[in-house]
Amino acid sequence: MSYNWGPHYIMPTKAIKIYSGAVRLREEYDAELLKKELSALGITGSITRITNPWYFRKKGAETWLKIGESEDKEDKFSVRWDTAWLENGHYEILGQMHVFVRQGDSEVAIARQNIAEVRVRN
Repeated sequence: MSYNWGPHYIMPTKAIKIYSGAVRLREEYDAELLKKELSALGITGSITRITNPWYFRKKGAETWLKIGESEDKEDKFSVRWDTAWLENGHYEILGQMHVFVRQGDSEVAIARQNIAEVRVRN
């Protein structure tokens, strides 16, 4: 059974798919669905942290380049991405959320990712 707890990419508005200059990337997750998936996986314990690294690549490229990383849940794990130096074209953004759970003397991590396509025009 799969629980899509996230991450869920937040577009600045539903209409914006073209980025120019500096933009803020943000994601959120569903805490209740996360708890259900942890339970289904047999992972018990308390969540110690959640982090969301961000990557991008030109559409069709194989290599991802890191934009930044955030653990700021209140700011929806946002990072600033300056697209001004990029060639105009189509890109993919990858948000990869990691959830760390303390289980006794060890820590368990699960991860989910979200890929969004955008166009850069400077």
